Amino acid sequence: MTTGTINESQRKAARVAGFFYLLTFAIVVAVNFGINERLMVAGDATQTARNVLAHERLFRIGIASNLVYEAGLLVLLSALYVTLSPAGRTLALLAGFSRLVYASMWILMSLNQLTALRLLNGADYLRVLGTEQAQTLGRLYLSGFDAYYVGLLFYGLASTACSYLFFKSGYIPRGLAAFGVIVSAWAAVCTIAFIISPDFAKLVNLWWFDTGLGLFELATGFWLVIKGLRSEMITAARAPAGVTV
Repeated sequence: MTTGTINESQRKAARVAGFFYLLTFAIVVAVNFGINERLMVAGDATQTARNVLAHERLFRIGIASNLVYEAGLLVLLSALYVTLSPAGRTLALLAGFSRLVYASMWILMSLNQLTALRLLNGADYLRVLGTEQAQTLGRLYLSGFDAYYVGLLFYGLASTACSYLFFKSGYIPRGLAAFGVIVSAWAAVCTIAFIISPDFAKLVNLWWFDTGLGLFELATGFWLVIKGLRSEMITAARAPAGVTV
């Protein structure tokens, strides 16, 4: 199977995609474990409010980092489209749109965080609510990460399509691409099951929904940055019969 000659634009786009795979992964890990886990207290709206107000600058850094993440997603989807469209333009376009929906969910979560901060800071027009009510409402907005699981469905679909195109083209090792197809589809299926029945999280821990997907993107990012696109399959496909390449 051949997808044609890999051009210079594809090679450059692949390295850009690899870099932004790694950058976006690093941002998510840093914000989630360095900021959100530190400030958010499950089931305790009052303590969460105190933590956010006591570390407001850190909280705002988290929001700003999420915005950088969202911008990185747009660069990533563009770079992946340039890289993979020769292997399947329709699927590459579908993956791009799906990743765009996922980025939109993150924008919504950032807006929720800003709204929560306004509530917790007690703006004049919110004083009618009372401190406790404002804190509870603020915590509700901070729990708006449910939007993540809506977005994860589309991200899983996007990654499944991209992984298949990587597998089809041979641009990265086929074993890695096959792993990507499996874990990406797994993330999408788990998301649907969780939305239908929240009790699904008792059977499969929420962390396992996208852990494999994260590992695939981390490995693919390093491969694309260090190795770039493989062209061995194309060379072999073009070699005359009986000639070993």
